[in-house]
Amino acid sequence: MPKPEIHPTWYPDAKVICNGEVVMTTGSTQPEIHVDVWSGNHPFFTGTQKILDTEGRVDRFMRKYGMSGKSKDDAES
Repeated sequence: MPKPEIHPTWYPDAKVICNGEVVMTTGSTQPEIHVDVWSGNHPFFTGTQKILDTEGRVDRFMRKYGMSGKSKDDAES
């Protein structure tokens, strides 16, 4: 039995909201939890991948290790 007046209010059906829609319910000390990423839209779980090319680093890496997808003959033409 918790001591009265020292514990936060427990919400057993707290709503987890992502992009304006309720994605799940869980227990929490807040009635609503707003998140940007959850397992339904995270690239690891969905199998999609976004590469952010900051200052050309990804492109430079691909050229350095010959992973550009083009053969050398195509690049020379």
